[in-house]
Amino acid sequence: MTTPIDTAATPAGTTLSRARRWAAVAVLTASLLVITMDMTILNIALPEMAAELHPTSDQQLWIIDVYSLVLAGLLVSFAAIADRWGRKRMLLLGYSIFGAASLLVLFANSAEGVIAIRALLGVGGAMIMPITLSLIRVIFTDPKERATALSIWAAVSGLGAAVGPLIGGLLLEHFSWHAAFLINVPLMVAGVIAGIVILPESRVAKPGRWDALAALLSLVGMTLLVWAIKTFGKESSFLVPEALAAFAAGAALLAWFIVRCMRSSSPLLELRLFRNREFSAGIVAALGSMFAMAAALLLIAQWMQLVDGASPVEAGVRLFPIAIAGAVASLSAPPLARLIGARAVLAGGVGLAGVGMLIIALQPGTLSTLTVLIALTLVGAGTGSLAIGSAMIMHGSPEEKAGNAGALEETSYELGAVLGVAILGSISALIYRAELIASGALTGLDATLAAQAEASLGAAVAISAEAQAPALAHEAGVAFTHSLQATGIAGGVIMLAVAALVFVMTPRGTDVSGVSH
Repeated sequence: MTTPIDTAATPAGTTLSRARRWAAVAVLTASLLVITMDMTILNIALPEMAAELHPTSDQQLWIIDVYSLVLAGLLVSFAAIADRWGRKRMLLLGYSIFGAASLLVLFANSAEGVIAIRALLGVGGAMIMPITLSLIRVIFTDPKERATALSIWAAVSGLGAAVGPLIGGLLLEHFSWHAAFLINVPLMVAGVIAGIVILPESRVAKPGRWDALAALLSLVGMTLLVWAIKTFGKESSFLVPEALAAFAAGAALLAWFIVRCMRSSSPLLELRLFRNREFSAGIVAALGSMFAMAAALLLIAQWMQLVDGASPVEAGVRLFPIAIAGAVASLSAPPLARLIGARAVLAGGVGLAGVGMLIIALQPGTLSTLTVLIALTLVGAGTGSLAIGSAMIMHGSPEEKAGNAGALEETSYELGAVLGVAILGSISALIYRAELIASGALTGLDATLAAQAEASLGAAVAISAEAQAPALAHEAGVAFTHSLQATGIAGGVIMLAVAALVFVMTPRGTDVSGVSH
């Protein structure tokens, strides 16, 4: 069962029975379920974590962002290593690291400790995410069957977003926020066992030499660039010398990386894939959607608990619509694309999600739970179309470049999330802080406590209870709601623009169930 598949010579699908192909999909999507569940569990656990650890607004952003930043920086390198070393081996190593890092939370008693654990989780995630996509690409050589497998992959991602808050809420009802990490351990152990038994090995016959310099350029360049963007947002100014220097250096290193890859006969990352308009449109849809949504969805999870008064379990239930709608839409996307075309499904779905975000932003009067639920359902239904984006990305790339295609897709998702939280999240934090200060609710409060209340809504609510100052919690909630709505406006407008761009980029008559390129 561990016979290597030479993806450059022998099609993977011809060596596996139908039953084993779909069993492999079950294993691959189950690991995706764990990772997406982990992300949404963290959203539910963040208020309790903030109340206990009192992270600054910058630390709170890093707790969320560092996972995606590390993952995005390492995706390209690990995908290239997997092409040489074996994709199954890389996947199982990723499972092991992810489980071990989750166990380390038992020793975390500071924001810095949680950030370090999240970074290590990013290392494990970078070994898992692109491999799930590349293995689906090489296992399924029939485009129609592959589109179905990728729609299941996308649907499971949505279910992970649904299961995460519910499990997280149930865990937090009985245990501390540490349980949100520890739940990964038994799941990853099961993943290792199932992967050993079911998954085939896969590697590229002649991948070319390993470009260590290109790997270093991509990691350092991306890290510097995102740190600079975070700093601009925090300082509310572009006139920050160290951030300007980091931005310039990061941009220069990434430009060097691009030139090096374009000139190489065996590049670390095959950027020539972007010459295919179908591939490029799928990448733009993933990157733009995650940029627009990541910050807003994170803020909504906090709003439900800290402003609307939901318990962790109730918040999990209220977040169900986006995940269920997304899962149903993902499974419906391939047959719908065969009826009205992949271009209409992908662009229309992204536009629908944009409308959902604008509904949150533009409701007159006080933001209501019903409005948020309707908006989340529209966002979920719209983003289900990204299953077609995945099929377009894989359909638009040759089989031997499956690792590169998977790395580029996952990089677009993760980088979009990082930049979205960094830019839109920072803008939201600035609006929250400015409105809270202007409200006068911090008057008479100790300077240290006031600074903590300005840094996060969770800290403000906790301090309000301790100081018996209900006005502080009320004003903080109002300020946070306004910051959420401002993020919704920005995200909604961006998604509508992305939808228009995707429609223009996608070739007329694109058919992801046709013959592979």
